Amino acid sequence: MLVLTRRVGEKLVIGNEVIVEVVSVSGDGVRLGITAPRETSVHRFEIFAEIQAANRAASGASATEQKTSLEDFAARLRKDKHDGEKEKGTTGSE
Repeated sequence: MLVLTRRVGEKLVIGNEVIVEVVSVSGDGVRLGITAPRETSVHRFEIFAEIQAANRAASGASATEQKTSLEDFAARLRKDKHDGEKEKGTTGSE
């Protein structure tokens, strides 16, 4: 971790496009101004952690839902094949 000391009005640059400026210091709080390209997400860490947790939960749910949907679809196909064979008088083992 890089630790820097900055005073109000001073800036630092991250990469070539992100600029962080110390706007004010009051007690234990520091106000920062951040200039970044629109495509760069900027979040407080607590919010970032919540977003990551929500994404993991959604990803897990989606994978589970997709697996269930695929299993349901496969079961329907097997049933349709079995029903079709019953109508034709075949069992599929011939």
